[in-house]
Amino acid sequence: MTYESLLETERLANLNLRAIEGKLEITWPSDANIYHMTLGKHLGPDSRERLAAIFEKPDATLETLTFAEVESAAYSLASKLRSLGYGRGDLVGIHTGQHPETAVAHMAVCLLGGTAVTLSQLYGPDSLSHAINDCKVRVLLTAAEAWSELRSEAAILFPNLEHVFLRAPLGGELDLADAFNCDATGFEPDFSGADDPALLMYTSGSTGMPKGILHGHRVLAAYTPSINLFFDLSMDDEDAVYWSPSDWAWVGGLLDMLFPAWMAGRPIATSLDRFNAERAYGFMARTGVTHAFLAPTAIKRLATTEDPRRSFDLAIRVICTGGEALAAETLKWAEDKLGVVCNEFYGMTEVNHLIGNCAALFPRRPGSMGRAYPGHDVRLVDESGSEVMEGETGEIVTSSDSPTRFLGYLNNPEKESEMRLGPFLRTNDLAVRDEDGYFWYKGRNDDVIKSSGFRIGPTEVEECLISHRDVAEAAVVGKPDPERGSIVKAFVKPSPGVSTSEELSLILIEHVRKRLAAYKAPREIEFVEQFEMTSSAKINRRSLREAEKAKAAKAQDRSGS
Repeated sequence: MTYESLLETERLANLNLRAIEGKLEITWPSDANIYHMTLGKHLGPDSRERLAAIFEKPDATLETLTFAEVESAAYSLASKLRSLGYGRGDLVGIHTGQHPETAVAHMAVCLLGGTAVTLSQLYGPDSLSHAINDCKVRVLLTAAEAWSELRSEAAILFPNLEHVFLRAPLGGELDLADAFNCDATGFEPDFSGADDPALLMYTSGSTGMPKGILHGHRVLAAYTPSINLFFDLSMDDEDAVYWSPSDWAWVGGLLDMLFPAWMAGRPIATSLDRFNAERAYGFMARTGVTHAFLAPTAIKRLATTEDPRRSFDLAIRVICTGGEALAAETLKWAEDKLGVVCNEFYGMTEVNHLIGNCAALFPRRPGSMGRAYPGHDVRLVDESGSEVMEGETGEIVTSSDSPTRFLGYLNNPEKESEMRLGPFLRTNDLAVRDEDGYFWYKGRNDDVIKSSGFRIGPTEVEECLISHRDVAEAAVVGKPDPERGSIVKAFVKPSPGVSTSEELSLILIEHVRKRLAAYKAPREIEFVEQFEMTSSAKINRRSLREAEKAKAAKAQDRSGS
């Protein structure tokens, strides 16, 4: 089956695709809204009592929510927020982790006509304060265990916050549990449209601190074809249960998992546990997970169990994966040992789902990213923007009016100009395309580090290191790593009089871990006396990065010889 043959199936109506002048294009109505595309679709008499969420509590007992219960809680929370003065266009910070209350909060923000600011609990105080202060969010929904470490510094870290909701208030905060159960009589939704802001997500770039990326409600409609494809056209299977350990604050967990599950009217399984292969197998068995989104690093860790079907009663049958390249041997294990369909896809927060696989339609080629998804104009170009030939390495670009493109960067209109290359939007990712239209990833052409599915900007890590009194200068690059794709490596010039040691390395790593996030902390530190500088008097990160690539290539050659 080909993309074009989708037109001959009943699935077309569910994929937001139509043929226009011989091409498949992605379409959506002007009033498209995330609420209507997810929860709102399943509130009829035949579906409102279906399971919407399965939450495994810390004691391993399961708690469930129906779509009707989600609707009631969302209306209550929206009503409470409106009583405090929040409404259309207002920002609401969601920092509640992978708890069902996060999903409910997103629906409540849709009912208000507001914009959800997605905030990861992996963030340390510096990363969190940057995001909250950059967008000047005034109301935050969070969890006691996350807030307890921040509240003593809250007035300094978050000067714009006016209201903080906690499920278990520590003193002075509003009670989130009460807000989910307050009287919503008389509340009238104020739904915004397809081009109105729905989500504000912070992502790292090659320069500066993380930038706020605005997405409209249309993004979920534009994702609909590719979501269905990488879930292998099986989203509405009657027994489907969805799960991902990927953070719901980011695209992978939210737009590729939580919202798609509810688009299909199927439950999302979740817990607050950090990913661990043994625990993940047990969780999938207990909750009946059938469809998952897992970063390649997570799949590699699952693969350390040789024959998981013998040890666990698993229902898993479809895994979609992205965020980094999937190794051919990992794909083979997933298919042969785990017994799943594993579809890789590619994109970025700003413009997503450009390339990918769908085993139901065409064969996957181990090591390939897949083919351009329908409705997307994807090309490979050289530095001047001219297309390269088949088999030649070029930068992945897409049209500037791509259906999945973001609305823009918050407070940074000039930032988007860095993404433009003539009529295209740049990705800074390099690939080769073969004669059959399959893309093969070849790496980055900028300083952004992709590690274990995370996107890490070097500048914020460097600034955090330099804030330590023992550091005079720092440069951060990605070092190739067979398990994680890359790891964060820091080159540090110590302050005058400071002696280098393994102890100092550990102190600096912990400094970044606590202030930014554990996933942003260097896994390796190399002390230097001087840095090579560029002609503009900046540290030459590129030479450091290329040197690490060369070392990795030599090491691989030695291991293979």
